[in-house]
Amino acid sequence: MSNISRPGERAWHKHYETGVSTNFQPEVTTWTEMMSRAFDSYADTVLIEYYGKSYTFAEMRRLAGQVASALKAKGVGKGDRVALHLPNCPWHPIFFFGVIAAGAAVTHISPLDADREIAHKLKDSGAKVAVTLTTPELASHFKPLLASGETPLLVQCPDPVSAMGRDCPVFDGAMGVQEFLAGHENATYDPVPVTPQDMALLQYTGGTTGVPKAAVLTHANLTAAVQIYSENTKNDSSAEPGKSSLVYSPLFHIMGLTVGLLKRVHEGGTIHLRLRYDAAQAVKEIEEKRIASFGGVPTTWIAILQLPDIEKRDLSSLEYVGSGGAPLPVEVYNRIKKLTGLKLLGGWGMTETSPAGTAVPRDMPDEKLGTIGVPLPGIDLKIVDVEDPTKDLGPNMTGEMVVKGPNVTAEYWGKPKETADSFSNGWFLTGDIGYMDEDGYFYLVDRKKDMILSGGFNVYPLMIENAVHQHPDVSEAIAIGVPDDYRGESAKVFVQLNNGAKPFALEELQEFLKDKLGRHEIPRHLEFRDELPHTPVGKPDRKALRRELETVT
Repeated sequence: MSNISRPGERAWHKHYETGVSTNFQPEVTTWTEMMSRAFDSYADTVLIEYYGKSYTFAEMRRLAGQVASALKAKGVGKGDRVALHLPNCPWHPIFFFGVIAAGAAVTHISPLDADREIAHKLKDSGAKVAVTLTTPELASHFKPLLASGETPLLVQCPDPVSAMGRDCPVFDGAMGVQEFLAGHENATYDPVPVTPQDMALLQYTGGTTGVPKAAVLTHANLTAAVQIYSENTKNDSSAEPGKSSLVYSPLFHIMGLTVGLLKRVHEGGTIHLRLRYDAAQAVKEIEEKRIASFGGVPTTWIAILQLPDIEKRDLSSLEYVGSGGAPLPVEVYNRIKKLTGLKLLGGWGMTETSPAGTAVPRDMPDEKLGTIGVPLPGIDLKIVDVEDPTKDLGPNMTGEMVVKGPNVTAEYWGKPKETADSFSNGWFLTGDIGYMDEDGYFYLVDRKKDMILSGGFNVYPLMIENAVHQHPDVSEAIAIGVPDDYRGESAKVFVQLNNGAKPFALEELQEFLKDKLGRHEIPRHLEFRDELPHTPVGKPDRKALRRELETVT
C-alpha cells in the first residue's frame, strides 16, 4: 500500500492554511535576480542591524557592488568559488551578496571547524579567495595554512564586537578588507548574468564516512527554497515587509542562511543579527525592539526559561517562535506556549534540500508534539522500504524518508558515486528513518546514519573516533550520541586503552582534542572499557553500545 494517493493529492494538504497552494511551483530564477529585486523594492528599509550599526537594502547593494568589483579584479568570476569563514556579522551578507553578484559561488567554512577540516574544504572546493575576520579566535586557524601555502588569497575583515577591544592586526601574507576594496569604492552594482542552473552555493555536509562532502546548490535550488518557505508563511504577519526578526542562528549553516537571511531579504524584512547567543540579552532585545519573529534550537528556549524573571517579561511583540535542530522537550513547548500564547513551530530539512522539507502547521494538535510536521508547498515526501527504496510504505509504517522538489540538490561536488547512491527513481534518499501517520504528519524515529545532533549541529562519530585514536594511550574508541537535557544530544566516547596505559580524565581528553575537533564535536562523556564490541566483520559496533545504554536507562 502506498502513502501517496492520486497524483497531486496528498494527505497533508488539508493542513495548509487558507490561500497556501497545494500545487505550488516556484518561479525558476536566480538569487542574483531575487536579491536585485529586493534591493530595488526596499531600498530605504533597514536590512541588517548589528549591535547598533544599521545597513539599509540600498547600502547593502552598494557594498555588494564593491565586493563584486574587487573579486572580478582578482580574477574571480562565473564558475569560481569563494570561501566564507565568518560568524554572524555584517561581513557575511556583504560578501555573500558580493560573491553572487560577481557570478561566483559561495562555500561556507564553519568557524567551529578544526584546522584540518578547514584545509580539506579549501582544497576540495578549489576556492580562489577565503574570507575571515581579524579576530584571533577565527584568524588563527589560517596561520599554519598561510605558512604552508595551503590557502588561497586570504581577506581579513575587522569586527569590533568579536574583537572586544583587542588590537587585531591583519596577518603577514593576508590582505585586509580595506586594501582588498581599495579602488572599488565607486563601483556600480552590476551583477554578472547567471542561469538558474548555475551553482550558487557549495555547502558542506557529512556522510556515512564522516568525511565532509559538499552539496551543489544551484540558484534554482536556493530561490525555490526561499519561495517555498515564503509561500508557507504567506498568512504570517511576521513575514511582512519591515517586520523584525532576531537572528542568532549561524548564517554559515543552511537553515540560518535560507530562513534567517535569504527569506527575509526576499520579503523585505529587517534582521537584527547577533554574533553569539545570550538569553537575557535576547529577551531584552525582544522587549526593546519589538521583535516579531525569533527562533533557535531547543537549548535557545531552555536558557530563556531558566531566566529568574522570565514570567514577568514582555514577549507580546512575538508573532512567530520556532525551534529546530533537535527534539523539543514537552515541558519546554508547554512553558513557551504559556509565556507567549504561541506554539513553538519547527520542521525538518537538510543541507541537500536547501534546507526546505517539512514544517509544523499552526493548527497542529498538542497531542502530535514530536512530529516534524508536513511537507512544505512544492515538496513531496514519502516513506519507502529501507532495503528496497522502490517500495512505498503506507501510513504508520516505518521506513526511510525520501524527498523530491525543485530545492533538492542534483549532486555532490566531485562525488558521482555518492550522488548516484543518494537517489532512487528521482527521489533523494534522506537516510532518516520515520513514518507518516494517517493525518499526513511525519515523524522521525531514528537515523540511518550515525550522526549526532548536538545543539543544532551535526556531529559525526567517525571524526571523533579518528581524533581520539591519535591519543598515544588509546587502542580503540567508539563514539555515540547520548541524551543531553541542554544540547539534545552530546557525544560520549568509549575508550579501550593500550596495555599498561592508565585511564585519564575527561578534561584531559578534551584538552587533547581541542585542536583536532570543533567545539561542538568535543565529547562530553568518557567511559573506559576493557573491550569494545564489534560486528561479525570486525567493525566497531556503535549499535551495540546504544542498545546497552537504552537497556540501562
